[in-house]
Amino acid sequence: MSKRVYIIAEAGVNHNGRLDLALKLCDAAKEAGVDAVKFQTWKTEKIVTRTAELATYQHENISDKEQSQYDMLKALELSYNNFRIIKQYCDEIGIQFLSTPDEEESLDFLISLGIPFIKLGSGDVTNIPFLRIVGSRKMDVILSTGMSYLSDVDLAYRTLIEAGAKTVAILHCTTNYPCPMEEVNLAAMNTLQSLGCKIGYSDHTMGIEVPVAAVARGAEIIEKHFTLDKTMDGPDHKASLEPQELKAMVDSIRNLEKALGDGVKRPNKSEREISKIVLKRLVASREIKKGDTLSADNMDLKRVDRGISAIHWDLVSGTAAIKDFEQDEPIVLSI
Repeated sequence: MSKRVYIIAEAGVNHNGRLDLALKLCDAAKEAGVDAVKFQTWKTEKIVTRTAELATYQHENISDKEQSQYDMLKALELSYNNFRIIKQYCDEIGIQFLSTPDEEESLDFLISLGIPFIKLGSGDVTNIPFLRIVGSRKMDVILSTGMSYLSDVDLAYRTLIEAGAKTVAILHCTTNYPCPMEEVNLAAMNTLQSLGCKIGYSDHTMGIEVPVAAVARGAEIIEKHFTLDKTMDGPDHKASLEPQELKAMVDSIRNLEKALGDGVKRPNKSEREISKIVLKRLVASREIKKGDTLSADNMDLKRVDRGISAIHWDLVSGTAAIKDFEQDEPIVLSI
């Protein structure tokens, strides 16, 4: 059997700074059948200056285009107490809670909540001091790698491992919301395998076909943004799946896992039954007398429910008939 893909439903900031929406996102993720629902945890004053401008996609996707990035993030920031409530709710409904920390204080807070591993966003691929802090916590790490060169990812990977991270999984990613198909570069996911670690894909395209294709190419982790409503105001809603789309993605991935199989080329049980009727076997093309030489002159290949497989034609051709055969009678080599 193929490995089960770990699917993360990225709620991110699609709660719009509201606890009630965050809890509804947890419900939607659980209903879709994902393995985990993930948020983002930060203290705005620790990660952005008050004058930092909006990213292009943020400017395009929000209604208040005059605000700074600081103001936007501050409005989307959930409190630590909110996250305690979200974590408890996830435990109650039976879904894994995750959140991405953007600075050390939030990192340690999330660890105190009992997150099973640390998920880092693409924005910290080049943040060497923070990577060293994360690695020093001696946990498993998953790192998204948008906006980076292979050399950047290699350095980030080595930094985490050398600092003490137990394992590091790498997710290929394109940091654009939404990401156009021509910018996906899914083949780069397989290039990342050169690092010798588990690989996956964090998707920002509009549909579900790319993450499904990533699984076909070997992704063991899939992360996908989702929202309750794409038309809501906010930076990431437009590039997110709605709940029914998220469920369709999960179903497609689970079906693909079944279809991938174990890689051994062999007929399965149903094919073995069908092959008894469908695969060609050696039969007499006309009456054959005992002792006649079996050849293309007196043998044919037809569907029949018994006899010698067509694959043995060369072994049978040139031998003597052991008995008389009527037309269309299966050829046998012993009685």
